[in-house]
Amino acid sequence: MFPIVKKRVLNPTVTLMEIKAPLVARKALPGQFIIFRIDEEGERIPLTIAGYDREQGTVTIIFQKVGYTTEKLDTLNEGDALLDFVGPLGEPSHTEGVKRAAVIGGGLGVAIAYPQAKALHEAGCEVDLIVGFRNEELIILKEELAASCKELTVMTDDGSNGHKGFVTQALQEKLEAGVQYDEVIAIGPLPMMRAVCELTKPYAVKTIVSMNPVMIDGTGMCGGCRVTVGGETKFACVDGPDFDGHLIDWDEAIARSRMFRKEEAQAKEKGHLCRREAMIEEAAKGAE
Repeated sequence: MFPIVKKRVLNPTVTLMEIKAPLVARKALPGQFIIFRIDEEGERIPLTIAGYDREQGTVTIIFQKVGYTTEKLDTLNEGDALLDFVGPLGEPSHTEGVKRAAVIGGGLGVAIAYPQAKALHEAGCEVDLIVGFRNEELIILKEELAASCKELTVMTDDGSNGHKGFVTQALQEKLEAGVQYDEVIAIGPLPMMRAVCELTKPYAVKTIVSMNPVMIDGTGMCGGCRVTVGGETKFACVDGPDFDGHLIDWDEAIARSRMFRKEEAQAKEKGHLCRREAMIEEAAKGAE
């Protein structure tokens, strides 16, 4: 079992947890991920490693309540435990030789962008960190982000934090101003990463994206996480999750990401029904 040693609500839909997993913490690197299972009846869910403490033997995960399993995970508290917590999986991000970089994060992708920006910053890289959220209420990790870069730009779709617009607009301003990047790293929703790649391509700036397709075993055996990169089939779990964004078949990746929306909605509704039944049962016991 893997105990939850810390739980922190970052916004109404996003939660941070620190999990006691010494063997994973010992080997974890930025860009890698874990696969967890809550209990014996639970599904296997991949989450990017948002941080780790080798001395304490903990691994930090950040998740958004978007489906049955993540909503169930959010009901757990400090002292509860996960049944399975496997990792670190995937290839770590590469920071060698990068002197100037722009790290772009959108929504929950900010939780993944943070450790990458931090690793680059600690390696002596000059990092411009650009993150985007729908509104000010959803902004997460602002202090941690500010400490992991030279310049932090926070954009909101509605301008509620005083900076209205998309991350691509902020990046475009820097590129048009003549800022020379060795590398741009984009992490977030597929349409956002695609837009960043379309923006950087005319400037011939190397652009890395973090792909998170449907994944089951995390070892390259099931083939569910396949993506087409430069005309070749790659597996995000073992070849990635980082890839050259200019080589991704975005139409295919986006189409595959929508394949199981019906099943995901059904699972989420099943979870709601189970929780309602449990609450009714608990209330009935209390009335006896």
